[in-house]
Amino acid sequence: MIVCSCNALTNHDVEDAVRKGASRPREIYASKGCKAQCGNCVPGMVCALKSLLQARKTQQTYAAAPEALRAMASA
Repeated sequence: MIVCSCNALTNHDVEDAVRKGASRPREIYASKGCKAQCGNCVPGMVCALKSLLQARKTQQTYAAAPEALRAMASA
């Protein structure tokens, strides 16, 4: 899906940038070598960014859960 029609950024571009460490819209644009043009995509970009960052945080929490449970069991 196209997220930014001015720069032809897709949802895959946003996901890829977040995987590589982007946490702000300008970092997403920079990862593709562009900048926001008209600005109409920024609210959608921020929404997608928040969702992706929250999902990553949730995955990290669940990934750490078994280790925390082992530590509690050995205490």
